[in-house]
Amino acid sequence: MQENLWEFPYTQLTVRFIKKYIGDCIKWALEIREDIPDGLAPVPTDNFPKNGVQESFIKARYEEAVTALKQYMILKNYRYTTIKSYINCFRSYIRHYDDIKPSQITRKQMDEYIAGLLTDKRISRSYQSQILSALKMFYTSVVNQPEKVASLFYPRRAEKLPNVLTEGEVSRFLQKVDNIKHRCIMMLIYSGGLRLGELINLKINDLQIRKRRIFVRDGKGGKDRITLLSEKVIPLLQEYFELYMPVEWLFEGAAGGQYSSRSVQNIFEAAKRLSGINPLATVHTLRHSFATHLLERKWRRPPIYSGTIGSFQQ
Repeated sequence: MQENLWEFPYTQLTVRFIKKYIGDCIKWALEIREDIPDGLAPVPTDNFPKNGVQESFIKARYEEAVTALKQYMILKNYRYTTIKSYINCFRSYIRHYDDIKPSQITRKQMDEYIAGLLTDKRISRSYQSQILSALKMFYTSVVNQPEKVASLFYPRRAEKLPNVLTEGEVSRFLQKVDNIKHRCIMMLIYSGGLRLGELINLKINDLQIRKRRIFVRDGKGGKDRITLLSEKVIPLLQEYFELYMPVEWLFEGAAGGQYSSRSVQNIFEAAKRLSGINPLATVHTLRHSFATHLLERKWRRPPIYSGTIGSFQQ
């Protein structure tokens, strides 16, 4: 009789995987401890393109300046998407003055470049700010010319009210999400005030059901935080786990692996059309609505009489 031996990482992820796919075919010869790690430490790949795909672009004459900015941002551990945005902005800028060494471009020429984009291409406020941030980083941290970018003319902040749904609209919207997995996704985004990226990056152990909270890892600005896990979502999540049995990520694609942001957006758009809510709403609108409704509920609470005349607690 031939015997075979396999080695697996001793992690919660391995145990869940074995139970899901071959659980009925094996007998455990050991008791699985509860304190084993969820998974192996991930290899940091955030600052590099996925699948080794190289992007095509037209190089500037002084492309080494772009390379220097990119290297600085990698060393500062910026996200790949941020690096990509900054170097694209910076490359377009130095290609505009292709015959001038970047360190010799004057402040006047810098302002003329931005003004030209505003008048000719009608660039947005956010894109203008992105260009200015890239220039400020290069001249301050790469070539040590901080005086050149002192008092840059940043765009005035637009004074717009956040796009917020009423509680009735949120209720009507959720009623149009029939699939249990899709409903869990939308309810978690709303009730936990999650960003789209935070939602798809959730792993199973990030849900702390007993403590009624969600641990958000590597959120905006690379920061961890804790947010609420609503009582109303828990029974739905339990039903979802029994039906879908996710292995690693809280929400996984049909072929396994991490759920895509595009899929979440498609779910939202379909339910938005069916429910007839504000057509300008986006997935991020649910997060804004969560914060607004929390504040509204706080101020709607009646004052509590503390027992002393004229003394109330809010």
